[in-house]
Formats: sequence, structure tokens, C-alpha cells
Amino acid sequence: MLFDGFMTFFWTLIARGSSSGKENRSNAMQAMQTAHYWEIALHLGSAWLAGALIGFERSYHGRPAGFRTHALVCLASALLMMITAYPTDWLPSEMGKANTILDPQRMAQGIMTGIGFLGAGVIFKEGLSVRGLTTAASIWITASLGILYGVGFFFPAILGTLAVLGTLALFLWIENHMPSQSYAQLILRFKKQQTPTEEEVRKMIRSYDFSLANMSYRMEDGSHFEYRMSIRTLEPKKFSHLAEMLRKRKDVLEFRISPTGD
Repeated sequence: MLFDGFMTFFWTLIARGSSSGKENRSNAMQAMQTAHYWEIALHLGSAWLAGALIGFERSYHGRPAGFRTHALVCLASALLMMITAYPTDWLPSEMGKANTILDPQRMAQGIMTGIGFLGAGVIFKEGLSVRGLTTAASIWITASLGILYGVGFFFPAILGTLAVLGTLALFLWIENHMPSQSYAQLILRFKKQQTPTEEEVRKMIRSYDFSLANMSYRMEDGSHFEYRMSIRTLEPKKFSHLAEMLRKRKDVLEFRISPTGD
């Protein structure tokens, strides 16, 4: 009887210990899973924030691809990289790590190739002016940052975000204050009977402190004659002065000045 009572008490303690161990393991697994989800949220949230900051700068300057576009590009890149960063979360358990090899470099290459088509959509040409190149480059590098945030490579991702913001904001201020040549396409239209010679047109443009090149000609309906040329100056404000002077000339029927830019 005494032996039977002792054995009963012994197995009761073992059962309680086993139950407590299972409960502790379950709590530990739940805590690890929660931390895992927070880690994924950190990757996606940081990518979304970085894209939004870059997009805000583009929207502020009136670019076609702005706040929402950059945020979505960066977030999409991070989401796609989640596939290679956390394969065990979505692969069937029976496949196992040993039977599946994921190459994150191929995923990154596919993302950057696809982003190229999106970047091409914001580049457009008007006369001699090509616009949208800076926005296209910002979309491309935003996708790169999304890849880094997606795999959790935070240090270069944060440095890259700061560098992009500094390039777009600070470098714009530097460009506006540094001496540089500004170009524009100039179109002058005259009546056929009142058309000045090419040499006269060149002298007129040079008198306004412009240099010119690539002059072409066009006759329209036999009654109007056009000069088309590229002009250059070191002071962008002179474009407005040139427009004011051309507006006062009675022999100029129409004119068009199209400055080039990004």
C-alpha cells in the first residue's frame, strides 16, 4: 500500500512537470512567432517610410511620380524580397530547406528589370528638352532601397535613404546656385516678306548675350518663315528678358522659348 501510494504521487509529479513544460514551450513558441511578425513589420514599415520620404520630395517639386508612387515602389520591392528572406514562412513544411534553394539575387534582378519600365514612363521629350530623368532615377534607387529593407540590411538602406534625400534636396539647391550653362530651344516666326536674314537673326540673338547653334529653317503655307535654333546662356533669367524683347518687336509674329531641364 505504501509503495503504491508513493508510485502514484511520483507519476503525478511527472505528469504535472510534463504539462508545465509543454505550456512553457507553447508560450515560448508564441513569443518567438510574435517577435517574428514584428520583424517582418519592421522591414516593410521602414521600406514604406523610406519610399514615402523620397516621394514627398518629388511631389513637392511637382514631379509626375511622387509621394504614392515611390512609397508603393519601395514597399513592393520589400514585399517581393520577403519571399527569399523568409522562405520557411510560406513553403510547405514537407518540402524542407534541404530540397529548396532560393536565390535572392535573381529576385532582386527581376525587381530592378521591372522597375525600368516604370521609370521609362516618366521620361518624356519636348523639343530639345528631356524631362523626368531625375524622377526615373529616384524610382530606380527607391526600388533598390526596398530590396535592402526587405532582406533586413538596415545600415546601408538607411544610409542610402539619407543619401537619396540629400541628393534630391541639397544638390538641387547647389545646382540653382552654381554657375552652369542653360539651354533652350528658340523658334521665331516671321512673315515671308519681312523675314530677316540668318546673319541678322544671329546678331540679334547675340545682342541679348546668347550663343546659338543648330539653326534650322521652315517655310509654312508659303506665307510664313521660321527659324529654329538652340540658344545658351550662363544666366537663366535672361530667357525672360529675351521673351520681353521679342514681344516688343513688330516683325516677329510668334516666338517660342523652351528651356531644357530635368
